Amino acid sequence: SGKSTTTGHLIYKCGGIDKRTIEKFEKEAQEMGKGSFKYAWVLDKLKAERERGITIDIALWKFETAKYYVTIIDAPGHRDFIKNMITGTSQADCAVLIVAAGTGEFEAGISKNGQTREHALLAFTLGVKQLIVGVNKMDSTEPPYSESRFEEIKKE
Repeated sequence: SGKSTTTGHLIYKCGGIDKRTIEKFEKEAQEMGKGSFKYAWVLDKLKAERERGITIDIALWKFETAKYYVTIIDAPGHRDFIKNMITGTSQADCAVLIVAAGTGEFEAGISKNGQTREHALLAFTLGVKQLIVGVNKMDSTEPPYSESRFEEIKKE
């Protein structure tokens, strides 16, 4: 759903990583045929993560804003690495739940046994009471960036 990419982009936009480093990741990602992964690679350091395009281990990134001292914990979304996700989430004050807007993809995530639903419930159970929901992949809606699709997801 783009969790690591969104997180890496946020770190870059907040000044937590410089443009030269992002350009280096972009070049390396393109060489592997994964050009769109440049921001994900801010946090996904393992060779297996980069090759498979999934987060396996939790990754920490710290930076400061004018008001806050921020520690970002990027946790895996893949079902096989749920223990690592729990480890990361148990340390959080706030969580960002990234959901994919694509038709079918969002519905699968919030279904009875969906991962999105499971992750939200786990975060709540682990004591995370502040949850930000980011709707990603809006370019894959029909039509692209559909306001009605966004509103439909928001209602859930």
